[in-house]
Amino acid sequence: MPISIEISFSKSVKVSGGLVVAMGSLAAPVSAAAKTADPAGQLDKAVKIAGFTGKSFSTVDVFAPVDAPADRIALVGTGDPEKLSSHEWMRVGGKIFSLIGKASKVTVLLGDAGVPSTEATADMALGLMMRSYSFDTYKTRKGEDDDNGSRKVSVVFQHDEASDCKKAFAVRQAISEGVELARNLVNEPANVLGPVEFADRAKELESLGVDVEILTEKDMKKLKMEALLGVSLGSPRPPRMAIMRWQGAKPKDKPVAFIGKGVVFDTGGVSIKPAAGMEDMKGDMGGAAAVIGLMHVLAARKAKVNAVGIIGLVENAIDGAAQRPGDIVRSMSGQTIEVINTDAEGRLVLCDALTYCQERFKPAIMINLATLTGAIIVALGPHHAGLFSNDDELSRALTKAGEVTEERVWRMPLGSDYDKMIDSKFADMKNTGGRHAGAITAAQFLKRFVKDTPWAHLDIAGTAMGSPSTDINQSWASGFGVRLLDELVRANYES
Repeated sequence: MPISIEISFSKSVKVSGGLVVAMGSLAAPVSAAAKTADPAGQLDKAVKIAGFTGKSFSTVDVFAPVDAPADRIALVGTGDPEKLSSHEWMRVGGKIFSLIGKASKVTVLLGDAGVPSTEATADMALGLMMRSYSFDTYKTRKGEDDDNGSRKVSVVFQHDEASDCKKAFAVRQAISEGVELARNLVNEPANVLGPVEFADRAKELESLGVDVEILTEKDMKKLKMEALLGVSLGSPRPPRMAIMRWQGAKPKDKPVAFIGKGVVFDTGGVSIKPAAGMEDMKGDMGGAAAVIGLMHVLAARKAKVNAVGIIGLVENAIDGAAQRPGDIVRSMSGQTIEVINTDAEGRLVLCDALTYCQERFKPAIMINLATLTGAIIVALGPHHAGLFSNDDELSRALTKAGEVTEERVWRMPLGSDYDKMIDSKFADMKNTGGRHAGAITAAQFLKRFVKDTPWAHLDIAGTAMGSPSTDINQSWASGFGVRLLDELVRANYES
């Protein structure tokens, strides 16, 4: 059942019932803080029996004796706490959530196991929030002890600098909200979330001060976005493009721009996909979801940057009007494209969005995100997103941000030999170079629509959905890209 978490921080905490969690280190596997909740020493015995040594992310959990002020007492191992990174503190927070069970009140005692800094404590709280996410919107069968399908849990972190922890967590809370938004969008079924409904979700960011403009099919026809519009021909649901602008810096400062592929469902079109696993194609808008999530974070934490988010929203469906293999379309840039495979549709959406972004906003950088190719999953699996770029400095900054957030990227090659693979006999280019180097030729296609702007393409097909469960995510949709790009902006582009 979904759990609603309420996070708070307090200088002094009086334990009275519920679950008490304390940190355990290699040097002190049972902390003094834990002993205050366990005067009978039951935890000492449990630690010995379980062989708990305080190793990072290990846990021990016991029922408290009758005379103890808590109902349950648990330890979470931190190893050497001074060596833990920001992401590893998030993992500790995820471990704390995994211990909650049916508790409605959780007290986290940070005691003597190398007291975490205020930033580390806020990271723990973020990890706990992210691990708590579940998508149960359409489940109607609830447990007998479930209160209308949800349960509230109060989590109090005890820290001597509680007010500073609260300030640090305010930023993390914005991140948590942005990741949750992205996960929700990817998890939604396509019959609920079409292009129009997706655009409406973007419009909701106006409540945070984001300026949102929605382009209709008529607007895009005027702009000659034939590549994007061609993808939507087989669907009765009209396409949309959402333009989101956050102005957090001086008006004259060039914006950083993020472009997302928003194919709300991808049948493959006339080049239809195999039936097995096609249900996962409701997540083919993971790039657009990440862009909306990122714009939410930037606005919610009042980032000192000018940012633009652009998402092209279509459904790739099949009917008599659908685009055919062999069709030739003219992109907004004026370049012509021979459509070899209608299942290589995401790049047709992105190329017009990239052109629009450059011509209207003249950004300092452009980064597009897309669940673009199965080939990137073959190459990198679910542990890295593919990074393609025309700029070494931007690539290094993205790689560094990936190391900090553990939303990792791996740079892949681009070059003239690959570019030749998408030359067409009948048009300026074709939309696929064939089976070999599929992720690279897709990136080469996008590069043809980028002028001198520093640009990066992130292929997140293996990381946005169906990636392995972790200490901070148990959902099919991961929200990949939100934390990565927020860190990139924070470290490199805020004034």
